[in-house]
Amino acid sequence: MPHTSYESYPLPLALVSGLLALSVYGLGAYLLSGTTPLTVGTYLVCCAGFEVMVLKRSCVHCYYYGRLCGRGRGKLSSWLFKRGDPSHFAVRQICWWGIAPQLLATLPPLLVGAFLLLEQFELTTLAAMAAILGLSLGGNALVRRSYACKYCKQRELGCPALAMFSERSAS
Repeated sequence: MPHTSYESYPLPLALVSGLLALSVYGLGAYLLSGTTPLTVGTYLVCCAGFEVMVLKRSCVHCYYYGRLCGRGRGKLSSWLFKRGDPSHFAVRQICWWGIAPQLLATLPPLLVGAFLLLEQFELTTLAAMAAILGLSLGGNALVRRSYACKYCKQRELGCPALAMFSERSAS
């Protein structure tokens, strides 16, 4: 059976993926709300900055620019930025430093959550920590493996993230 790809992803898939990211950011803000409003605000600005960075550095060069992609960013990118060069997408190098901002969306809230649990145990804090871990690790892996990457046209054209994770899983 030949592998098929979407020219434009179904709206429900893109919405689930987008809501997943927003849920991680929302849980992070909730965990950080045990600190100061400035900390929460800084965190949310950093999360928004990460999203803008992805839209501007990656999405403008992607096959899905102007279309609904598996992460919902292709259409959004076309509303905010001019089209880039599609030949730049596949030749970019992605390393762990390149995805560090995404990891930082979970690490500070988890550290603060652990500190708050040590200070005073609350089931809601523990549940939020479990949820942010589950969504950021398991949820993202499920969405990417089962939907986003599986049916991606850019995957067929060349994707540096796919190469990075394929090399990692091959070793």
